[in-house]
Amino acid sequence: MLADYGFGEFLWTMLAFFFWFMLIWMFIAVFADIFRRRDLSGGAKAGWILLIFILPLFGILIYVIARPTVTDQDREMAMSAATAQGASGYSSPGRSV
Repeated sequence: MLADYGFGEFLWTMLAFFFWFMLIWMFIAVFADIFRRRDLSGGAKAGWILLIFILPLFGILIYVIARPTVTDQDREMAMSAATAQGASGYSSPGRSV
């Protein structure tokens, strides 16, 4: 039984496994990103989730293309991180105090 399983079949099986692993990983990441965003209304979130459930691969691709690269929430997090780093009292290696 195992001797009938050739190297080419093994490669196709591994390719299929990694494809499904990648698809599930992207599904979870996009699903989490949709619920994390504060700039989307409840109806928009429901619409994106519905699209991703109906057309998983194409829905994820459409979401990734349509999503803005930087949202207001990302800007707020970057500003709070910058102020927290500046308030810590440590200077960066290239900056003299």
